[in-house]
Amino acid sequence: MTYTNPSPQTGPAQPSPPPKEPPIVSIRDLQKVFPVPGGETIALKDANLSIQKGEFISLIGPSGCGKTTLLRLMADLEQPTGGELLIAGRPADEARRERQYGYVFQAPALMEWRSVLKNVLLPLEVMNVPGDRVSRAREMLKLVGLEKFERNYPWQLSGGMQQRVSIARALAFDPPLLFMDEPFGALDEITREHLNLELLRLWRETGKTVIFVTHSIPEAVFLSTRVVVMTARPGRIEGVVDIDLPHPRSDDTREDPRFFTLATEIRELLKKGHA
Repeated sequence: MTYTNPSPQTGPAQPSPPPKEPPIVSIRDLQKVFPVPGGETIALKDANLSIQKGEFISLIGPSGCGKTTLLRLMADLEQPTGGELLIAGRPADEARRERQYGYVFQAPALMEWRSVLKNVLLPLEVMNVPGDRVSRAREMLKLVGLEKFERNYPWQLSGGMQQRVSIARALAFDPPLLFMDEPFGALDEITREHLNLELLRLWRETGKTVIFVTHSIPEAVFLSTRVVVMTARPGRIEGVVDIDLPHPRSDDTREDPRFFTLATEIRELLKKGHA
């Protein structure tokens, strides 16, 4: 007689982990070459980066390294010379037409003859967004703390307040992505730090994915979930630093020893890339 061992007892089947959500930005071997008299300038070379929904990504590097060029490629303001770039699974031009992102420039770029409210209303009018546009614009002004200034004109506001209006305008049509090109670079340090706190609050409350260009190491560390460090021209991605500082962040975060450790790590990568 032949005996067989009974099958081992097994528990209930474990559920499979949920599939990982595809990246909201996918960059593979991206290149950008600008023609110049007598030759060409390689602004960006072999860039590879994957950004997940809800991240806050800072791009940092020396002047002329391609940070703004990379942001403009994502926004379809420039076209790549080679490689692949997908925004929310679409080519950049399709993402632009589908209003997948808002863009905040270095200067507020407000229309001086339009009130604060009408500046925020502008993209809703241009895009012919249905619904109560005025209520939506007022909601965005409240979000950035300027609801009491809707009747003012840009020239009546400080530089920091003007930049908050431009952020409200970029968020008015509710894009999932927010591109920001050194929006606080021209502000004094105290105003800049205050707006950093306000931006983190907006990021938490709206759940947007933010891609932020800066020259400031402390700003990048304070704001980001990850910092992308770029080399001098031709711009390459030298490294990506995970920022594991806890949230919510505050002024005390800037005194955390871990803050200084991360800033040093980024500084060393910048030195390596600059060399």
